[in-house]
Amino acid sequence: MGYLVMIGQLILSLSILIVLHEMGHFFPARWFNTRVEKFYLFFDPGFSLFKFKKGDTEYGIGWLPLGGYVKISGMIDESMDKEAMAQPPQPWEFRSKPAWQRLIIMLGGVTVNFILGFLLFAMVLFTWGKTYLASENAVYGIHADSLGRELGLATGDRVLAVGDRQLDRFTDRNIMREVVINQASTIKIDRNGQKISLPVTQEHVNMLTKRENKDEVLYLPRLPFVINSVSDGYPAKEAGIEINDSIVGVNGNPIKFYDEYQEYAKKNKGKKITLDIFRNGSPKQITVKLNENGILGVRAMPWDHFFKKDVQEYTFSESIPAGFQEGKKLLSDQIKAFGGIFAGRIKASESLGGFGTIAGMFGGVWVWERFWRMTAVLSLILGFMNLLPIPALDGGYVMFLIYEVISGRKPGDKFMEYATITGFILVLGLLLFANGLELINWLKTLF
Repeated sequence: MGYLVMIGQLILSLSILIVLHEMGHFFPARWFNTRVEKFYLFFDPGFSLFKFKKGDTEYGIGWLPLGGYVKISGMIDESMDKEAMAQPPQPWEFRSKPAWQRLIIMLGGVTVNFILGFLLFAMVLFTWGKTYLASENAVYGIHADSLGRELGLATGDRVLAVGDRQLDRFTDRNIMREVVINQASTIKIDRNGQKISLPVTQEHVNMLTKRENKDEVLYLPRLPFVINSVSDGYPAKEAGIEINDSIVGVNGNPIKFYDEYQEYAKKNKGKKITLDIFRNGSPKQITVKLNENGILGVRAMPWDHFFKKDVQEYTFSESIPAGFQEGKKLLSDQIKAFGGIFAGRIKASESLGGFGTIAGMFGGVWVWERFWRMTAVLSLILGFMNLLPIPALDGGYVMFLIYEVISGRKPGDKFMEYATITGFILVLGLLLFANGLELINWLKTLF
């Protein structure tokens, strides 16, 4: 069910973005009296799922969900309509319009993407604000996961800064961003009252950018072990463990934190253990046999049960510049990531993601805040990618139009035809490469 929710969110998000992007081309074309022959969500090679005609334009939904398009008369595009291009130019055709009008038509799509991305970020902030844990409130420090330990972090540490950035909010994503994108060379921590600077190497960057580590956490807040829920059919339920029980000891050994219990569970898979519990302020002992995977069958209380949850709220007027800054940071990170790939610091084979990766970022549960935030992210990335100077993308057409405006010479139709074909092959190759890598890695998990 979770996979269907992910796919549904991805399709809805991309459908919104594709339609609005193509409208960014459609309306300027109509404003300049340029005929639009087709307006399609998804591609329709051979046949379409749905279509109707109004005026000069056929509107429809294709069967191949790899994007969408508007077919503008007199323009060399993915239709490769050579017969129409061989006829004399007509007043309603794209090629008959002044260069500045053609430039506005071609920039319309990415303009909509950028405006939409910034606006969605702003509306997410205005509606939900930002919920976070202040670093100073995480009084027990971190619980370092295996990836965090590879960086030199240890459970109980308090992370103070990464590079020159002070971490006033508790999240490991800032470390990932600063190390991978901004090339931070140190992580500053407080370990048992002693300030330590951990060096960051290229090997650490390679480790953090590995495909299998994309969704891994470096650390979480270190928490006491208090039961939040008990699952049916697992040892905890049968043994009588209840919600709000505090686990304070295992096999006679006192513990304070959930991670300490986990160490005992790993060593006692399939064995009986005795838990020291506080229930309603009274001590109690319960003996329980863990299953063969060492699972008790409970969920621990989340961090906001123990620590104050802060919410940064935004008025409408505050959300607009804040949303712009969120989008600007995202675009800056994208540009820096591309620079890292070209410099060889970030491996393209590890960094490129296909549709599966994107769908996974929506999550298996439909959360509207996350859906609109992801749609904002995709809108800006779609705008950025479409601006790349690759023929067949909007940026390729814009590049040739700028050349025409500056030189006064228009590229020939034959040149544009070959350039567009080359661009399509390149874009299709990148698409197949990214999704092929994803498929290969998925198959590796099965065999």
